[in-house]
Amino acid sequence: MLKSVVLPLSLFIIMFGMGMTLTPGDFLRVAQRPKAKLTGLFCQMILLPLIAWGLVVLFDLSGELAVGMLLIAACPGGATSNILSHLAKGDTALSVTLTAITSIVTVFTIPLIVGSGLEHYMGEGSEISINIKETMLQLVVITILPISLGMVLHHLKPALTNKMGPGFNVFSLVILALIIVALVVKEEDLGGQFRQAGLPVVTLNLLTLGAGFGFSLLMRLNMRQRVTIAIEGGIQNGTLALTVALGILGSQSIAVPAVVYSLIMFVTGGIVVALSRQLSRPVETPEPA
Repeated sequence: MLKSVVLPLSLFIIMFGMGMTLTPGDFLRVAQRPKAKLTGLFCQMILLPLIAWGLVVLFDLSGELAVGMLLIAACPGGATSNILSHLAKGDTALSVTLTAITSIVTVFTIPLIVGSGLEHYMGEGSEISINIKETMLQLVVITILPISLGMVLHHLKPALTNKMGPGFNVFSLVILALIIVALVVKEEDLGGQFRQAGLPVVTLNLLTLGAGFGFSLLMRLNMRQRVTIAIEGGIQNGTLALTVALGILGSQSIAVPAVVYSLIMFVTGGIVVALSRQLSRPVETPEPA
């Protein structure tokens, strides 16, 4: 029930809610002042998966845990990254643009990255396999379709979607928390797998946050853009990763890195928000005596 109905339906609703916040201009905005957008896309689509591959090798991970690391790194940001970027006083428009584009592109890159991971780390004799074309089609149905429907509703009824938007954001956070709780309760050996995956996953999260900020600094972007790109790199769509791991691949073990990542990213994301808000406060100068 959780794998076949609850997860896909929840993701559909979450992506529909995200679509209600988007307009065609969010996708076209890359052409306007493209440096920040291209920097963010590079960090999200190329740098993040490369960091995950490096950590898999560094920690000598194998099997399902290695594939799970690659899966979470291949996922896009989500509504959570947009919320945190806004709370951190980052560039919210940049965050929305990056989330919109990566949510579309990763429909095609996730099957390729996960397929490569399955082939390399689990071999041809593995019971777990992925049909790339079929998986792309499934991801289109549960991501691109609801995003498109949400955008259509936003175009037709903008007042309604603006009113409903906050509720969908809360729903996305609550449903992810409930799914994680359900997985923890259901899996008897989850504690052991957490211990095995914990350090690599925490390292992945910290490195992606740092790499996003550092590369943005190297590209001489402003502070708001650096914070946003760091958040977009470090806050992943955990619900999508769990849907692929459980609903498409049918593997609880592959889902473990996504579960750990989904827990830790709220902690580190909250720290980034607090630091960013503190640094963005105007400095009060003492009045002359």
